[in-house]
Amino acid sequence: MLVVFLVSMPADAFTLPIWFDLAATLFFAITGALAAMRRGYDVVGVIALALLSGIGGGLIRDAVFIQQGPPAVVTDARYLYVVLIGAAIGAVAGDRIQRIRRVIAVVDALGLGAYAVVGVQKSLAAGLAPPAAILVGVMNAAGGGLLRDVITNEEPIVFKPGQFYLLVALAAAAQFVVMTVQFHVAPTRAALVVIGTAFVLRVATIVFNWKTAALGGPAPAPPPPPAGPPR
Repeated sequence: MLVVFLVSMPADAFTLPIWFDLAATLFFAITGALAAMRRGYDVVGVIALALLSGIGGGLIRDAVFIQQGPPAVVTDARYLYVVLIGAAIGAVAGDRIQRIRRVIAVVDALGLGAYAVVGVQKSLAAGLAPPAAILVGVMNAAGGGLLRDVITNEEPIVFKPGQFYLLVALAAAAQFVVMTVQFHVAPTRAALVVIGTAFVLRVATIVFNWKTAALGGPAPAPPPPPAGPPR
């Protein structure tokens, strides 16, 4: 049976405050700059990783999935200015920026649910099916870190066993779809509930160090070479 999803967003669609969006972009850009410095990159590498970490999720959402004109994060110059400021702060402050690690963790925990909601809402408004909208929501929330790891030729951290991060974004995106599409809760009300739930879950994950586990065991080590020359 062919199932067609017809989704019309109510007039009170959730809008992320611009001050929060810019602040989150700044902090994410700082983390990208710090990651570049740990790898010994030059100024170009620091700015590039700050850019990917700061606005990578929005770029994936708008340029890859939704494709309705130029990505929003490049049509507003403030985002690029904020990325440059974040790169400069990371480059100048270096390890001293660790003093605000808790602030970054709080912003990241709030942003995880918020960007998942924004990604889902924009996807539904563009006509994507709810499962696809959930995928876009997850990528919008965690895509910056994923792009950063791919560009630096490392295994994405979100794929490895560790604290719940991608799972929190997935839960937030799915919760928003269920509340708005299935139960017709107003988007703004649903967004506030989802963001609050994701924040609590992420903070609990950090406090109690909840982690995912690897499926299966590590790959077996190859057998040692023979002791003597081959006969």
